[in-house]
Amino acid sequence: MKVKIYNIILFSLLLLISTNTFSQASLENYLKIAAENNPELKATFSEYMAAMEKVPQVGALPDPQVAFGYFIEPVETRVGPQKWKFNLTQSFPWFGLLNAKENVATEMANANFEKFENSKSNLFFEVKTAFYNYYFIEKAIKITKQNMDILQVFKRLSLVKIESGKASIVDELRVELELNDLENQLALFKDTKNTIQTNFNNLLAREVSNSIIIPDTLWQDKLPFDKLTMLDEIYASNHQLKSIDHRLSAFVNQEVVAKKEGLPKFNIGLNYTVVDKNPSSTAVDNGKDAFLFPSVGIKIPIFRKKYKALIKEAKLLQEAETYKKEDKKNVLSTIYSSSYKNFSDGDRRITLNQKQAQIAKKILDVLIISYSTDAKDFEEVLRIERQLLKYELAYQQALIDKNAAIAFMNYLIGK
Repeated sequence: MKVKIYNIILFSLLLLISTNTFSQASLENYLKIAAENNPELKATFSEYMAAMEKVPQVGALPDPQVAFGYFIEPVETRVGPQKWKFNLTQSFPWFGLLNAKENVATEMANANFEKFENSKSNLFFEVKTAFYNYYFIEKAIKITKQNMDILQVFKRLSLVKIESGKASIVDELRVELELNDLENQLALFKDTKNTIQTNFNNLLAREVSNSIIIPDTLWQDKLPFDKLTMLDEIYASNHQLKSIDHRLSAFVNQEVVAKKEGLPKFNIGLNYTVVDKNPSSTAVDNGKDAFLFPSVGIKIPIFRKKYKALIKEAKLLQEAETYKKEDKKNVLSTIYSSSYKNFSDGDRRITLNQKQAQIAKKILDVLIISYSTDAKDFEEVLRIERQLLKYELAYQQALIDKNAAIAFMNYLIGK
């Protein structure tokens, strides 16, 4: 007999574990669907890909220049009259300028990539929060119906007491009042459920009527790091801070670009002239086209005010990004402190409301038995029933508040 009971308990535990594991796997699947389908996330990724396409643009040499000339009045030379003239010129910037421009574009693209990663992390947080809210509303509907069933039992009990002359009809009417309030609350929960379901499915970019799989009991997530380590991890991994770092690096390279822009540029070209034969010339190279390669030129940036301004601009932008990073770290520190408080508060409320609900249930059982025997403590029965409902809902709310706080802290560290 003991073995049979042990097997039943073991099976129940395995079923509970498998249910929670399945539900967590279903949430992971929802996150994957959202990452693949969410249009806002797709737009952010496209912006990153567009930024990457700027790298080969800024790293390319300027287009070569081709000039063509036709002599209306041919210029007579020793070897014949010149008829046509072609000129091809290629400009070359100072050494390392193109590489520095590529570095600027690459770092800006990397900043956009961190923006995409931040959007993805935020999307995951929103999906998780919507999932937890949907779980709560389903539980709220179930708990409310259970409490309405308790009141229905109490109503039938009061009718028996009224028929036997041991209670007043007021008892039944008071139960009716409670039932009407719960009916109204139940209707509100159902409307809220539809709203949350629509929001959740829109995040996944799928039909709003699609069902959502939730666990019978919500698991309790754990913090990815301890309290002291968490803030350091946020500073090291937060995508917004990483984006600022990439922009700062871009402006450092932009300063290099500005300095190299103020250095000379070179032009290398070739000239080709088409020459007709001179009938009166006996020269060996009579009618031979003229070809000149290379022709070399240099562009000297004399007016320095422009280049000094470009260098100063890059330095000021670096300074701005440094201040932005400092400010963002302060903001993240404040947000983390608030999130950790919400996590701790949710954890405490889980224990408290679970304990309070158990006590309220015991009191209610005793009071109902007392009322069934001598019709006493009617007001107390209704009061405890309301408290039981409050504690049961508060317990479920504490569960989702704790998990939502952890989900937000995961967002802060870029998960």
